[in-house]
Amino acid sequence: MSPQPPVTVQLPTAVTPEFSDRARQVVRLLGGDGNYATLFSPAFKAAVSETKLIAINAQVAMALGKPTGIESVKTITPWTAELRIGFERGTLNAQMAVDPIAPHTVTGLRLLGAVPRNDTAGSIGAVVEQLKAFPGSSGFALARLGGTAPVTTTAQNAATPIAIGSAFKLVILAELVRSIEAGERKWSDVVTLDGSALPGGGYAQQPKGTKIALRQLAERMISVSDNSATDILLFHLGRAKVEAMLPVVGFTDGARRNVPFLGALELFKLKGVEGGALGTRYLSLPPAARRAFLDGTVLNTPITAIPRDLFQNGKPVRIAELEWFASPNDLIRAMDWLRRHMDGPAGAELRAILSKNPGIPDAATNWRYVGYKGGSEPGVLTMAFLLQSKDGDWYALAAGVNDPDKDVDTLRFNGLITRALELAAPR
Repeated sequence: MSPQPPVTVQLPTAVTPEFSDRARQVVRLLGGDGNYATLFSPAFKAAVSETKLIAINAQVAMALGKPTGIESVKTITPWTAELRIGFERGTLNAQMAVDPIAPHTVTGLRLLGAVPRNDTAGSIGAVVEQLKAFPGSSGFALARLGGTAPVTTTAQNAATPIAIGSAFKLVILAELVRSIEAGERKWSDVVTLDGSALPGGGYAQQPKGTKIALRQLAERMISVSDNSATDILLFHLGRAKVEAMLPVVGFTDGARRNVPFLGALELFKLKGVEGGALGTRYLSLPPAARRAFLDGTVLNTPITAIPRDLFQNGKPVRIAELEWFASPNDLIRAMDWLRRHMDGPAGAELRAILSKNPGIPDAATNWRYVGYKGGSEPGVLTMAFLLQSKDGDWYALAAGVNDPDKDVDTLRFNGLITRALELAAPR
């Protein structure tokens, strides 16, 4: 089969000429013809090395062949957009940001999923079969909502807990919603930073005394998975209160594996400090003694003890022992709990927060409403969606892969879930 001719679709006028030029340079780079050193900002190069980008390019080329051009652009701002990049054997969805200040380097490039042409996943069942072929363990569930409990329509290992990464933040959001409905808090209430160490995120470098509204913290925790916002909320609401929400939202395995409920910084310390020795000490303790260990030894371990290169080599770190755990069915029940509380006192803000980042570009094309939370770290990839069809019916979809040996093929996984969302939408 001969390569398709280059696509020459013009970028929208709402995107700046500088953005357009950088977008085309990115396409050339994906084809092996570009200048990494001058294309990306220093911050981007610090986060994504040229070696890592070459490995990603090889992965894309193996799946899709050579790039043919930009097929469509969805403008967010004149300097940021969602791109669909055409390839010989499929398309690649991406989000890109360019610095408005000269020399207008690329500050962000997120590859969201590869979709092969002539996709063989012609049914939800075919999607599930391809997920089963991933190394490690996987799970999938699609359910219809609206009754007393979700009604599962498609499932694969749907009741088996796996590591879920940042999808655990749904439980913190649920506790915040509960407290607002109970009259204990308001979205406008503020948290005052006390100077405690925070994991990476928008508030990690904010000075002591900074005041942040709960609404802002919740939005950043869900929409951009801000770990600093997450830990602020977790400990403001109270670890025990969040733990109490685990069975309420439907995390059936919660008491055994998610208590004590870890903060993001605690997890990073347990995995990284002294080559993981801190985590080994934690796991050696009986469950009743772990809480005191977190509140003492782990809390007092300086953040500087976490290796700077933790997770940077792409190798999974104890994902079966130190993580947050839930099954696809658990995540669907949590999404259903949140759905049922969208009609309550906290509902309007909850609806907006959960839908700010739909997870998959153009997911709303087939759905009236898309709520989303995902999670990832090397070896862990999870996606959970709350979906309302064009005719008003509600659904939820959750899927995840755990590979203890290597990182999950994100592009392939995202492409399959994109296809599942298309197939699941009622016609």
